[in-house]
Amino acid sequence: MENFDLIIIGGGPAGYAAAMRGIDFGKNVCLIEAKRVGGAGVYDGALSSKTMWEVANKVSHINETLVSEGRKPYELSWQEVRRVVNEAIFERKFHYSCHIKLLQEETMNSLLTFERGHGSLLSKNEVLIKNADEQKIIRGDKIILATGSTPRKLPNVDVDEKIILTSDGVEKMQDYPESMVIIGAGVIGCEYATIFSNFGKTKVYLIDRQERILPFEDEDISKLVANNLEKNGVTIHHSANLERIEVKDGKVEYEIINNNGTREIIQVEKALLSIGRVPNIKSLNLENAGVNMSKRGIHIGDTDTQTNVDNIYAVGDVSGHIALVNVGEIEGRHAVEKAFGNKTMALSYDNVCTIMFLKPEVAKVGLNELDCIRDNIPVKVVKIDYSVIARAVAMRKTEGFFKIIVSNDDEMRILGMRAVGEHASSAIQAVGLLIKMNAPIEVLSELVHPHPSIVEGVQECVRMLLNRSIFKSSVFKDKLACYSLVDGVKTPLQRL
Repeated sequence: MENFDLIIIGGGPAGYAAAMRGIDFGKNVCLIEAKRVGGAGVYDGALSSKTMWEVANKVSHINETLVSEGRKPYELSWQEVRRVVNEAIFERKFHYSCHIKLLQEETMNSLLTFERGHGSLLSKNEVLIKNADEQKIIRGDKIILATGSTPRKLPNVDVDEKIILTSDGVEKMQDYPESMVIIGAGVIGCEYATIFSNFGKTKVYLIDRQERILPFEDEDISKLVANNLEKNGVTIHHSANLERIEVKDGKVEYEIINNNGTREIIQVEKALLSIGRVPNIKSLNLENAGVNMSKRGIHIGDTDTQTNVDNIYAVGDVSGHIALVNVGEIEGRHAVEKAFGNKTMALSYDNVCTIMFLKPEVAKVGLNELDCIRDNIPVKVVKIDYSVIARAVAMRKTEGFFKIIVSNDDEMRILGMRAVGEHASSAIQAVGLLIKMNAPIEVLSELVHPHPSIVEGVQECVRMLLNRSIFKSSVFKDKLACYSLVDGVKTPLQRL
């Protein structure tokens, strides 16, 4: 029986990051993957869908110019979209395959062993690997479970990935659908609504059980995104419950009940389920090692990636935490550092930077106003509209805003930020770092930012809080805002 210092089941973003960190410690690592290295971080997920968003965004930008000049809209064939997406996937696949091959054959003292197959637990130290040709048992001192997740499905709904789809079926489509209903108005549902409406070839319907889309975000964000979707021709069924969905004569018929009790029956070409993801844990045989489960995934409680079995760790989507590539990678690396580096500092999720690929782009880190109201945290909030940021004016992309939330005291420590608009994702990293450092806002106010750049708006936000801003909120009241939020009540802060 082969023995390893570290066995990792799952070669997605979390598992792969863990394997590389294990090599850093000089450990003998076995990485097991049943399908494709990179997982949903490359295929049917992050890279593929975001590449599609980039293409759709470019088409939308071109058409905004063409239509304003009275010219015929630009059209891009679905085959061309697929070509661009496939090229991106191939490049990333090439990175992984070459990296693994060179690690095994030429560098790092052959510390990495890659096994193709399904891995499952036989005991707390033994793993069974099965593939089409054979099976074998290996032993590991430490084991990391990183098998990812799959799209959640509705009970009694036949998902054939042709007419009724999940995100796994989108890239297998042969052409743009003439019409599509998206069930679920969370991040992924709104992203696909943005993508298909930006292409301008599909009539999109979006079913939202809540009063507004993206209900976990502040109203100013969800309202802006919803308005833009509707301008793009998306019909949003607000406060609607899906009563029935079925395939009739090759089409999708769905019935909803609105908040006022009325019913609507609509036929579309395709349906896309976007109702979350479920962890891939059934085939792991956790009971053989005595690993406990929680409602959301593998139970780790307060043990920081470590399960109730001291040598077994859970990272990425199976841990039940935030299902994001960057979070999975951080968890994978952290688990290895905890196992072999005696790391005692807990993994913090307070400064996780995320992007929502919508129209416009939305980036976030830390708390929003809803969080502060829910947890009764008194704060100060400052907000600046893109229309007064020089770079946004230069790009002719003035829709959006920055919003920064700080503690309601003299230190004004940064607690969170939301960026909505062009280049939003480039503007939040420094704030994420300051949240981790528990730093006050003076640090940002003294930085010399490049000009013109979007991040100058972040600095102007901070200067407003310090009463040092170039533009005064008392003058540009419709563009600049500065207020306290205590017990859910907004009170304007007096600024020059």
